[in-house]
Amino acid sequence: MMVPGSQDEHLPSGGSTSRGTIKQYGSNQSLSQHSGAHLGSNGNISPAEASSHLEPQEYTEADYLLPDKLYGRSRLSKSTNDAQGSSAPTETVCSMVLQILVPFLLSGFGTVSAGMLLDVVQNWDVFQEVTELFILVPAVLGMKGNLEMTLASRLSTAVNSGKMGPAREKWMLIAGNLALKQLQATVLGLLASLMATLLGWMAEGKMPFDHVVLLCSSSVSTAFMASLLQGIIMVGVIFGSKRIGINPDNVATPMAASFGDLITLALLACFSQWFFSFIDIYPYVLYLVDLLLLCLIPVWVIIASKHSNSLILLRTGWEPIITAMMISSIGGLILDKTVTDPNLAGIIVYAPVINGIGGNLVSIQSSRISTSLHLNYPPREVPEDRQSCYNPCRTFFGTGANHRSAQILLLLVIPGQLIFIFTIHLIKGGHTLPSPLFTVIFLSACLIQVSTLLCMADCMVHCLWRRGKDPDSYSIPYLTALGDLLGTALLALCFLLLWCAGDSGSV
Repeated sequence: MMVPGSQDEHLPSGGSTSRGTIKQYGSNQSLSQHSGAHLGSNGNISPAEASSHLEPQEYTEADYLLPDKLYGRSRLSKSTNDAQGSSAPTETVCSMVLQILVPFLLSGFGTVSAGMLLDVVQNWDVFQEVTELFILVPAVLGMKGNLEMTLASRLSTAVNSGKMGPAREKWMLIAGNLALKQLQATVLGLLASLMATLLGWMAEGKMPFDHVVLLCSSSVSTAFMASLLQGIIMVGVIFGSKRIGINPDNVATPMAASFGDLITLALLACFSQWFFSFIDIYPYVLYLVDLLLLCLIPVWVIIASKHSNSLILLRTGWEPIITAMMISSIGGLILDKTVTDPNLAGIIVYAPVINGIGGNLVSIQSSRISTSLHLNYPPREVPEDRQSCYNPCRTFFGTGANHRSAQILLLLVIPGQLIFIFTIHLIKGGHTLPSPLFTVIFLSACLIQVSTLLCMADCMVHCLWRRGKDPDSYSIPYLTALGDLLGTALLALCFLLLWCAGDSGSV
């Protein structure tokens, strides 16, 4: 049996293995349906090929993007993909900047709106009584990285690779992925509430049971509804951008974030306040909501398992999103402690901004690198300059398209964050500019966060590909969660430095 990603595979009747030859991977269970069986020189099926069709095949996480079952692109021979018409979008620096800039600004204003909303709802009764909701905020907002951005990256790669297949195959793929996302949202919402409960109990030494029920109901309901709304919008954005000639890799993930934070936070605030009003009079309502949403899990499992692509993710896609949720929850604990500290007043407005912008930028880079690898390299094979020890300088210094995009993304940080800082200040009714000390410290934190995340993305995506794992499903959850943790920690350090310097910063 052939091992996925192996360098030496058996070819019939004297065929040779090279980088210019189409390779057959473990997902080729039904290859004969597409291209027919391979014949030896005597007209019969060769023993090696016969055994590969009879024996059970292995799957890798990268297989699900390829319903035609072939990685056809070669650096030495482009004939296969040229025949299929799939090639990486050709972009100039100007077009790349324009395609990234508009969704970047939209997503930035979305995070600004989320920050302003969080500044308002922190004074609601439910947030004052159940402070563990602040622990829940980064984890629930981080689900856009775990689910929406991951879906956007997967579909963008599939569209750019020309692997969507006929209309029926395309809609089956979309339905399977959306059902899988609803399942993951429900499970993640429940786990996030339990994680918030555990961290809250560890920090305070106590946790009332009615607070636990409220956290569970609010988290699961928010995750379910936000995932449903954003998933449908995301599919439209990806196919719409491809139809009008825009690279989905540049716009899909930041567009997912532009409305993701605001929608998710609004739903969390409304659901939690609504359940809080029922908790003493009609407590059974909270139990019924949890029971109803959990009973839908078998339905999502059945729908997701109908398509082989989503079935693979149903089995293998849980590790990154659960780990990412736990990382984001630690960032939530930091946020909970800083919000309740009067010396760090004003921090809550900027938390969604620094976390959201960092996650948006690194998700663009991760999606672009993943698309490049899917188009040009078979699983477990990476460019020669990525086979040695990792050098952070290679992320920003080079002539390739991914080097240029890393430079552009890093250069967007300072002007973008300046726009968002002044926007927040104007919305809050400020009549003076933010203090120079606050501006310098905040921008420095943003640069440190984004440059670190871009370097981590470059290293992580290539390492995942070399291990045979699909970067679209693994890298973005980890990167956005690390962005939440790093952004919250750096933001807390910024406000601590401002307090030590005696500068309120006009924040």
